[in-house]
Amino acid sequence: MNDQTDSQLLRAYAEHRSEPAFAELVRRHVDFVYSAALRMVCDSHLAEDVTQGVFVALAKNFAQLADRPVLSGWLHRTAQNIAAQTVRTDVRRRAREQEAAVMNDLLSAEPDVVWENIAPHLDAALGELSEPDRDALLLRYFERKSAHEIAEILGTSEDAAQKRVSRAVERLRDFFAKRGVTVGASGLVVVISANAVQAAPVGLAVAISATAGLAGTAIQTSTAIAATKTIAMTTMQKAVIGATLVAAVGTGIYEGHQASNLKSEVRALQQQQAPLAEQIQQLQRERADVANRLAALQQQNEQLRRDTAELAKLRGEVARLRGSATPPSRDAIEAELKSWLVRASKLKQRLAETPGARIPEMRLLDADYMAPTRGLLETEGDYLQAFANLRSAAEFKFITTFLNPALTQYAQANNGQFPTDLSQLQPYFPSPVEDAILDRWEIAPAKTVRTANFGDPIITQKAAVDEDWDCRYAVGLHGFASGGVDTAGHNAWGVVPPEYVLQMAAKEAGEAYKAAHNGQEPTDRNLILPYLTTPERQAAYQKMMKWEQKK
Repeated sequence: MNDQTDSQLLRAYAEHRSEPAFAELVRRHVDFVYSAALRMVCDSHLAEDVTQGVFVALAKNFAQLADRPVLSGWLHRTAQNIAAQTVRTDVRRRAREQEAAVMNDLLSAEPDVVWENIAPHLDAALGELSEPDRDALLLRYFERKSAHEIAEILGTSEDAAQKRVSRAVERLRDFFAKRGVTVGASGLVVVISANAVQAAPVGLAVAISATAGLAGTAIQTSTAIAATKTIAMTTMQKAVIGATLVAAVGTGIYEGHQASNLKSEVRALQQQQAPLAEQIQQLQRERADVANRLAALQQQNEQLRRDTAELAKLRGEVARLRGSATPPSRDAIEAELKSWLVRASKLKQRLAETPGARIPEMRLLDADYMAPTRGLLETEGDYLQAFANLRSAAEFKFITTFLNPALTQYAQANNGQFPTDLSQLQPYFPSPVEDAILDRWEIAPAKTVRTANFGDPIITQKAAVDEDWDCRYAVGLHGFASGGVDTAGHNAWGVVPPEYVLQMAAKEAGEAYKAAHNGQEPTDRNLILPYLTTPERQAAYQKMMKWEQKK
């Protein structure tokens, strides 16, 4: 089947469910798809998942693809879509882990101490807010309304309501910070929700309602009696009734005085019990709030487990399609390990001969060359990809072990502020970081790297060793990730890789070839070289040819 085109193989699979045809398609394109996925997600394991997802999609959509002259373009676009979804899922997972960590920190802190510092200033701080911001904050955290309910009450959208609440929280934090009370946004929200609204003394509402009702009734009754009976009263009757009223009023005053004394005694008893009741109610509210949050996290984790199970099913499907359901023998495993060790040795030797491919962060890897040698090391492109994988692994370890934890600790110690110079992070590193590593990184605007919103600004690499292969990371106060590819094919360094250029040009060049050869399909990529009409496409072709040279 090596002499058949992709279209012919797809038709064979569509018409006869030919597994050898599908296996040949996988063999032809698996390296290309895996390489593209690795550049997009910058993680070998995630790249494997993306590659498997692409070929599962191919197996499901073979009928619509049978007439496509060039399959690689569809494979690359599908890899982009699946990689984007994979990165979003990974980012959400990390965000949930960070939220869980924040919750643990909050639960292990001393909320009573924080509330004692906030309580004396809270009402003054609320008074400093604008009326729209204050209304939104009170509805959200004092009256426990949802964003949807707040939006309906204020007559605005949910996004606008949420932004108004977030703005009010930040202004409260600024107000407290000026008075020497430092607290994070999440901590402030939890403390206010748990303590700002205390239960009123038992019976107070009933007493107020009863007092108001009795007062109103007494006034209305007295007025009615006076207005009715004064009409036909004699002087004697007026005197008698006046004396009676004086006595009644005196009796009412005495009884009111007695009731006031009794209320004072009840209030004193309630005040003695109030601290214990308030503590119990506060603990109950905190427990309910934490239980709700933990339930949400458990639900999200359950969804992740279901996603993992679905991924396992997809892997099994790909294994079945490849005809590799039979587990490898022990001899095959030993042979693969020996081959892996040989590739690792070759990579070390080549790296020693190419000092320009090294970065200082590699010293953090403890000479771990195994992971980047998962693929073959036969061509120039194989080595370039392995070097890029090695650099990415080193940078990832620097981020997770040093940079991201130090940035988080710095922000906590400096009221949520971002450093203005990377040297300010040195005291927060678990061990000193050499200047050669820090000199490769810079503080930049968030828009510098196309990725999820991790805050602004971010920390990223200043330059790439190889812009065609290297990942670019964005590290912010809310997490980190590698940059993606835009719709025009630009990677995180703003470069369109040569294979992407050729993929975009392949269809056009193939059509030109067919027009010049009576409709015949090109059987070799070299045949379309004369039809690559622009300097960019020709340069991309020359670079691809260089990458494919055996080493």
